[in-house]
Formats: sequence, C-alpha cells, structure tokens
Amino acid sequence: MRLLLVEDEPRLSEALAYILKKNNYGVDTAYDGETGQAMAETGVYDLIILDRMLPGKEGVTLLKELRSQGINTPVLFLTAKDSLQDRVEGLDAGADDYLVKPFSTEELLARLRALGRRPSGQILDEQLNVAGLMLKPLHCELIQGNETVKLTLKESLLLELFMRNPGQVITKEQILDRVWGPDTDVEANNVEIYVHYLRKKLNSPNVRIETVRGIGYCLKEEPHVP
Repeated sequence: MRLLLVEDEPRLSEALAYILKKNNYGVDTAYDGETGQAMAETGVYDLIILDRMLPGKEGVTLLKELRSQGINTPVLFLTAKDSLQDRVEGLDAGADDYLVKPFSTEELLARLRALGRRPSGQILDEQLNVAGLMLKPLHCELIQGNETVKLTLKESLLLELFMRNPGQVITKEQILDRVWGPDTDVEANNVEIYVHYLRKKLNSPNVRIETVRGIGYCLKEEPHVP
C-alpha cells in the first residue's frame, strides 16, 4: 500500500515516514501544498495524510481541488486545528477522517487500516485474494495453500499492484510510479529484477506473471485443468 504524507514540519515528517515504513507502507513525502497536490494528482496513492497548515497551499483548499478533479483517494487530515468548526470544515472539504495533533502512533495506524479497507471492496481484513493467492500487504506476506512466504516491501507493493488489477497489462512506467514513487530516478531494468524475484516466490499453479513484450506485465490466472 502506497501512501503520500504532506507535512511541512521536517522532524515530524521524518518521524512519521519512519514509523509508516516500519509498518510496511510505501511512503512519499511532500513539504508544501503545491508539491503535495501535484503528487496526489498522479493517482498512484492508496492513502493521503494531509496537514492543514501548509506553505504554498492550505490543506482544505488543496483537498477541495483534488475532489473537484474526481480524485477520490482516501484522505486523513492530521492537524493541530482542533475546534469543532475546524473538523466540520475538513470533513466537508472531502476528508475521510480527521486526527488532531498530538496523537498516538497506535491510533494513527488503526485509522489508516480502517481507511485502507474502504475502497471498492478490494481490501477486506487487510487481505487481497486472487485465484487462491492471499496477500497481506501490511505484513508483506504471501499465502499459497499452507505456505506463507515473506516478501520484501517492494515485492509486496508490486504483487499488490498485480493482484488489484488481475488480467490487466501494467506498464513498466506504472510500476515505477507505484512501487518506487513518481519522482524516482530508478531505471526500468529494476522492474525486471523485482518481477524476477517475485516469480521465484510465486509457487501456485493457478497464476503466473506474464511478460507483455515492450510494454510491461500481467497477472494471468491459469485455466483449470480437471
């Protein structure tokens, strides 16, 4: 699961990014509203944590503009603005949740888990299921029958992308955006390397990662043979 953190206080941003990465979120950070909006508009994020008091563009204005563009990524406001009117204003702007600073790490993670279960029924109890494969994204675990395989964070993000889009061709550019982030300078051959790693860990007769030459990859379900 990939997350965008828009927070202008460097120490808090670094601490939050560290905590989130330790809990198996892929995290990109922005330190002002305009950069945060540009990154959010890429559409590659599952969740957005958004401060309200940001340089460049205030959080409520930023969120209203995202929602007006049809970007429905779940957003958690994380802010020191704690009056009832502040909360109402944030939720009316399109936020899915509102958490006031200071906060506990446990509550933040619980709220993110709750938001992650909402979109289009794809995540249920923090699990993805395709053709007998089960992925627990927040644990970086792949379950195949009675076997549990530990994945690295990038392998988990890659498999999550495939399992959310079974049968669809995912380009290398889309994979780079999703797994490494929109501003990455990682080259496309890294995608090939991680697909190779993932194929070695997939041990199911029901699915395979198919190469679409010159374009990218596709998670294909194998036809059942009686």
